[in-house]
Amino acid sequence: MNRVLITGATGFIGSHLTEYLVEEGHNVIAFDRYNSNNHWGWLENSKYKNDFQIVLGDVRDYDSISKAMDGCDAVFHLAALIGIPYSYLSPLAYIRTNIEGTYNVLESAKNLQLNQILITSTSETYGSAQYVPIDEEHPLVGQSPYSASKIAADQLATSYFKSFDMPVKIIRPFNTYGPRQSARAIIPTIISQLISGETNIELGSLHPTRDLTYVKDTCSGFLEIYKSDTLFGQVTNIGMKTEISVGDLAKLIGDTMDIQLAIKSSAKRIRPKSSEVERLFCDNSKLLKNTSWKPKFTLENGIKEVIQWMKDPENIHHFKPDIYNV
Repeated sequence: MNRVLITGATGFIGSHLTEYLVEEGHNVIAFDRYNSNNHWGWLENSKYKNDFQIVLGDVRDYDSISKAMDGCDAVFHLAALIGIPYSYLSPLAYIRTNIEGTYNVLESAKNLQLNQILITSTSETYGSAQYVPIDEEHPLVGQSPYSASKIAADQLATSYFKSFDMPVKIIRPFNTYGPRQSARAIIPTIISQLISGETNIELGSLHPTRDLTYVKDTCSGFLEIYKSDTLFGQVTNIGMKTEISVGDLAKLIGDTMDIQLAIKSSAKRIRPKSSEVERLFCDNSKLLKNTSWKPKFTLENGIKEVIQWMKDPENIHHFKPDIYNV
């Protein structure tokens, strides 16, 4: 079995990836931010709790990440600050976590001579589409401090590949959704408001489009990129090559839940005009050409999975639909 470290392992995608890699037979070390309660986030009640090792530290601290990585064959680096609105409030926090944290992962992997370093990027690095579908050659535009920090982290990873011949791969997921996602994301925002009985849904801009991938398909994309012998030193998109506007997405969720909803635009949920990414539409041809990746979830089926999960009283209590989550 390969011994792999996952940073950001107790978060949304990280927790799903941890469980997915355990299912696929990997020896997983789940690394996430230290807390005095020794709480494991979304992995706290995982059915695989006895099948992986948890290490708590801080990706911003070289010593803790290096010690956790020692003896590993590969690292999947997902730890990051990802909320775009909060990046307007504290850009420095994103620099320290997303850029310095990535440096700590790369430098540790270099010194420990890992066989693979998989860096998680984001489709936000492309900014609003200058052409569609968006392939990996699309220009990078930092339209928010968050996206700028991720562009910098990606470029740092590329520099380690070119300067030190490091076995780096950059994975660029488009918008991932699914159970456990933060209420700051559009799909749980809509569903949590509807479950609470609110039919006048507060959203930001309704016209931007997004390319949405169910989290299990994103995780399988991570594994397929890991298994590929041809993607070192490259960026690879994960997405569905489809797009839907925020307004149409809200209507789809309402129809799926059989609820007639009305949408009201809230100024506090709208990004600054020049910072809004208007269109994201993935070209996934590189992933399809170089791996055996085949997504299993349509948007309609994935949304049904999220609704079912969020309706469980054990899960919905994590959400506060009456409060805007920055």
